[in-house]
Amino acid sequence: MKSGLSSRYADVLASRSKLVIALLLVLTAVVGAGAIVGTTGQGSIGQAAIDSPEQAALDRIDATYDTDEAVVAQVVVRDEGGDVLTRDSLLESLRLQQELRTNASINATLQNGTGVVGIENAVATAAFAQNASERTNAPNTNASGANESSADASNASAGADSGASNATTAAAAGGTGQPRAPTLDQQIAALESRSDEQVEALLGRLLDSNATAPGGDPTQFLPSDYEPGTTQADARSTLVFQQNPETSGTTEGAVYDAQVAIESRVEARFADAFVFGPGIIDAETSQAIGDTFTIITPVALVLLLTVLTIAYRDVVDVLVSLFGVAVVLVWYAGIQGWLGIAMNSILIAVPFLLIGLSIDYSLHVIMRYREAREGVLDTDDGSAARRDPITAMRLGIGGVVLALATAAFSTAVGFLSNYVSPLGSIQDFAVLSGVGIVAIFLVFAALVPAVKLELERFFDRRGRDREKSAFGVGSGLVNRALAGSATLARRAPVVVIAVALVLAAGGAYGGTTIDTEFNQADFLPQDAPEWMDSLPDPFAPGDYEVSQNLNYLSENFQQRGQGSTGQVLIRGDVTAPALLTAAENVTRTTEGGTIVVDPDGRAAIESPASVLRTVAAENETVAGAIETRDTDGDGLPDRNVAAVYDRLFDAAPDRASSVLYRAENGSYASARLTVGVQGNASSQSVAGDVRDVAASIEANAPVRAIATGGPVITGVVQTALLETLIEGFAITLGVILALLVGLYWWRHRAPGLGVVTLAPVVVALAWLLGTMAALGLPFNSETAVVTSLAIGLGVDYSIHLGERFVDERSRHDSLADALSAALTGTGGALLGSAVTTAAGFGVLALALSPPLRRFGIVTGLSIVYAFVACVTVLPALLVLRERLVARLA
Repeated sequence: MKSGLSSRYADVLASRSKLVIALLLVLTAVVGAGAIVGTTGQGSIGQAAIDSPEQAALDRIDATYDTDEAVVAQVVVRDEGGDVLTRDSLLESLRLQQELRTNASINATLQNGTGVVGIENAVATAAFAQNASERTNAPNTNASGANESSADASNASAGADSGASNATTAAAAGGTGQPRAPTLDQQIAALESRSDEQVEALLGRLLDSNATAPGGDPTQFLPSDYEPGTTQADARSTLVFQQNPETSGTTEGAVYDAQVAIESRVEARFADAFVFGPGIIDAETSQAIGDTFTIITPVALVLLLTVLTIAYRDVVDVLVSLFGVAVVLVWYAGIQGWLGIAMNSILIAVPFLLIGLSIDYSLHVIMRYREAREGVLDTDDGSAARRDPITAMRLGIGGVVLALATAAFSTAVGFLSNYVSPLGSIQDFAVLSGVGIVAIFLVFAALVPAVKLELERFFDRRGRDREKSAFGVGSGLVNRALAGSATLARRAPVVVIAVALVLAAGGAYGGTTIDTEFNQADFLPQDAPEWMDSLPDPFAPGDYEVSQNLNYLSENFQQRGQGSTGQVLIRGDVTAPALLTAAENVTRTTEGGTIVVDPDGRAAIESPASVLRTVAAENETVAGAIETRDTDGDGLPDRNVAAVYDRLFDAAPDRASSVLYRAENGSYASARLTVGVQGNASSQSVAGDVRDVAASIEANAPVRAIATGGPVITGVVQTALLETLIEGFAITLGVILALLVGLYWWRHRAPGLGVVTLAPVVVALAWLLGTMAALGLPFNSETAVVTSLAIGLGVDYSIHLGERFVDERSRHDSLADALSAALTGTGGALLGSAVTTAAGFGVLALALSPPLRRFGIVTGLSIVYAFVACVTVLPALLVLRERLVARLA
């Protein structure tokens, strides 16, 4: 072996192995302390803020509008084929509300004023007012006149969720008086005093399709297929408004725990009901992750131990390898703690990645040592006899450490390139993966060889025979398969490359069709397959209904809460009558898509026009101001709109400020539309539909309209993932190509070898993208790392085989012998590494969390394709290069 940096490093390691072990164990303790001292917390996927007009518009809304949105949980009561508007069912919901209020921990998270609102409150308030009218012999005893008593309670929720607050005022139906809203006890007593027939009569008045309900349509609590005017429905929703942890003293944990507690009480009271909210999502996601690890950890361990046992055929080497893996995981946990990186479901894949790469490095180190020990690894000294442990370790680690360093650097670059992603979760993945790979190199290029050497010396002093050949070397099925690959590459290199390129071209084309849309439902846990139900405790998974409930909610109701609605920011002449007309028209003409359509056939869009109509129905001053300025009889002012807005702010400032921004000088600077959208629709589709609303407003009024809101911003971010793919691809390829070209020019004056080494990686990536398209796997926040991941892992394999070929070529006159020696010598370690790594990621296909499942499938495929390309395409390219160099010589 040539004298150089690698040989000097090997000499130091072999002669100072005890010191190396001590230093690295101390360093491991320091780094690992971060797991105890540091904090990680919980993070989430897909959250990001990037510079864009949509984000600027949302920031403007947050700065000028009262957007202190409540955390909203939706209680859905359903009875397929039945009726949930019966007296008993409504009473049960009121008693549920009472139970929530009397529970200290739940009540502490509810918003002051109206914390829980549903159609049951409207009906009970109407019954209370009717009772009062009967007791005082009031002439107006119908529900239309009585229902205004709920106006105060409904107004209280206006700041929490503007769309929902309008719905809560549906119990009011006219007049100018504002009686005090009844308490929950009074509502329950009033509804209990009414017979089934009387309750149905109240419902008939409240839900009369010809009635004008001030504050909003009570049918907003009913499913979209509800037939207006009828008094029966097979489902209804109740909204639970909780305090926003960001603007109150309530913690997120308390809010989420309260939602779980609410769910248990709902299930106890109703035969068919569910609660949907961020707390429920968080609870089921956490449970799914826990169940996933409970199920797949034993499977992964069995696969890992099986493959290691087959590859090493030696208990000591298996234990040494597992020791190295454990140290790497300690480093990972410590680094995460020191950096304070929050855990999310993408980061759960990092330990599996590090375990797989650790096994890869371990196999190369131990197999190279075995070759040197048994004399299979030829060296410049010409010795082929069995060597002592120190000499074998010098030769073994000296021959592989440069390849390990090059692979570690290139792989780390591959993962760190993901830091350009707009998603914080992927940036964290990039940092932890990159730093973890550096830790792998330190452990398996220093600590593990030193420990291995000390153990070998210990057994050698006691006369223990530990003669073990390297995996793939010698006779056997693996050796014959690898030798056959070398023969194929030597005899038909053009055919091998042609087939690979045809498949790559098809894969590249398929990659252009990969779905890049982001859908919230894709990240929710799903029910376990039936075969898992037969697993014994503690392996049996729980039930996961949050994904099904989201689909039901999205198909039948408008999803409420933070970031769940689209918004349109309107700038310019917001007092122009044309704006009110345009807003009214877009509500009538929007034909669904991802936008929720109310039972009356109108899109669920709140605008200055809708708020004016709502307030005018219950306030004579506002109604009069509109009437005197309405020249065409459409119920909206056609002149001096600013004066009408002034009356609106005087009568209902909360509702007015939810759609209009009045500057300090009294002028109107902007307006806002909130658009109800389906929660299970893709963000890009939602963004497109909300942009259509904005375009319609802008085309018919002298204003500028910008679509924004939580789903729109998410759509913008997910679209940016395509840019992440291109940027990550370019950065990774550029840096690794420059590294390989420079390395091979410096060591062998053969820069072309760098291009040859990288080419199979690109081919494998094209195969992978095509397979993703064929399997319908989307390109989203957890599969976005696939490009750099495939490059990083593929380069690792190619570097090891390429370096081994160069070494063998310098020792053999025959190309066939050099190629065969390289493939059988390093190919066995590569195969063992590929099997363990692919199996480690492959078990994630059993995950109950869809992000983990997709990530495991994609990563497993990338490893398989990287190995196949490495042992087929790379040898063929090396053969063609040899022939080309020979002709040019």
